[in-house]
Amino acid sequence: MINKSLKQLGQALAAKDISSVELTTLFLDRIARHNPELNAFISVDRDRSLAQARAADARLASASVAQPAAPLTGIPIAQKDLFCTTGWKTTCGSKMLADFVSPYDAAVIAKLRDEAGMVTLGKTNMDEFAMGSSNETSWFGPVKNPWDMAHVSGGSSGGSAAAVAARLAPAATGTDTGGSIRQPAAFCNLTGLKPTYGVVSRYGMIAFASSLDQGGPLATSAEDCALLLNAMSGFDARDSTSLDRPPEDYARALEKPLNGLRIGLPKEFFNDGCEPAVMAAVEAAIAEYRKLGATTVDISLPNSHLAVPAYYVIAPAEASSNLARFDGLRYGYRAPDYDGLDDLYMKTRAQGFGAEVKRRVLIGAYVLSHGYYDAYYLQAQRIRRLIAGDFAAAFTSCDVIIGPTSPTTAFKLGERTADLVKMYLSDIYTIAVNLAGLPAMSIPCGFADGLPTGLQLIGNYFDEARLLNAAHRYQMTTGWHERMPEGI
Repeated sequence: MINKSLKQLGQALAAKDISSVELTTLFLDRIARHNPELNAFISVDRDRSLAQARAADARLASASVAQPAAPLTGIPIAQKDLFCTTGWKTTCGSKMLADFVSPYDAAVIAKLRDEAGMVTLGKTNMDEFAMGSSNETSWFGPVKNPWDMAHVSGGSSGGSAAAVAARLAPAATGTDTGGSIRQPAAFCNLTGLKPTYGVVSRYGMIAFASSLDQGGPLATSAEDCALLLNAMSGFDARDSTSLDRPPEDYARALEKPLNGLRIGLPKEFFNDGCEPAVMAAVEAAIAEYRKLGATTVDISLPNSHLAVPAYYVIAPAEASSNLARFDGLRYGYRAPDYDGLDDLYMKTRAQGFGAEVKRRVLIGAYVLSHGYYDAYYLQAQRIRRLIAGDFAAAFTSCDVIIGPTSPTTAFKLGERTADLVKMYLSDIYTIAVNLAGLPAMSIPCGFADGLPTGLQLIGNYFDEARLLNAAHRYQMTTGWHERMPEGI
């Protein structure tokens, strides 16, 4: 059961080959056995999960031809620990929220549980407030990569990625601010999708950078991601950035042949910045697409080299604003000893936030300050517009843009914690997508020295169905996504 797709699990549940309680118990037992080493989950509540499973079984029992159960009913899922979940701790990987129990549900949680009928297995580990590329900034310790426990799982959705890769969950939610779904997917041999900004509601998703954050699915295959996006997406009046668009079936074009698909190859993605073994896997994947009937065209994204510096102005600026709410007064951690209000603020934030969060808050406050706003923040926003314009121009000559997801495979734990520039460059191929608000995904495309490599597919706005089609057809001919770590 642990290697079955979401579609296959749904069919098994509908046919009564297995119950949701049995399936949930199977994954809870795997979590109990493997999580102490992997550290993929922060919170697990066996009783609460099994109660949801029993409710799902009741739904399945009452289903009929006239009123069938939703296709994902009874299937367990892991939730990234920045989606507020009623009755569960929602920590954001931070000491600041280590004991915070949410009084309400994020839109994604409610959709997956109440509408889709899925069962929450637990809350997954993550970089603190989603700030990181390796899942090493978490207050609860780093997540280990199931493919090699000495390596990182990627960040910030590293706990979700490790959980699915180790088959502790059939699928998981993640969020992507600068690559935080796609990079962990690449490091852990998974399929991860960042939708168009505004397709998935951010209500109840604890904010890092509001104009960049976007929730999405992590699973083993493109087909699974399509089914999850069907359940996660939709307009939400509670989120001012949610887009009011007609519902669509993201799985509708999965089987469409790729004849005539135009793939853009940005010259900026194919340079000396990528490890040779990773680039070899990407080039082999491009050759496979040509065999499937796609054609390739050379394109340019001339401002893409400015994406990282622009991101590390805009994202910290928004973070400094969003994290101002954590002051020791309303909720979350409060310093035990303080002398007056100002001292309470300073000690609470000094003790409650980790080093990376403090660094980004300070940078953000600086670039927004009087005298520096025009030189840094405003200039970064202008660059953001140029980057979006580059993509718009590229999509006049191609349908999908392809390149590496990450310039390397998963690096070793502790290898980059002292070299922040090198750490930030882990997301050099992914950040531009968030600045432009485009959809993109990472799919497995091979291995280098025993570690997975990822292929990034970038689409035009609201073109998720085409991306999923391109990913699915590739996966049907290669099978890289079916591999799982040994000993797990």
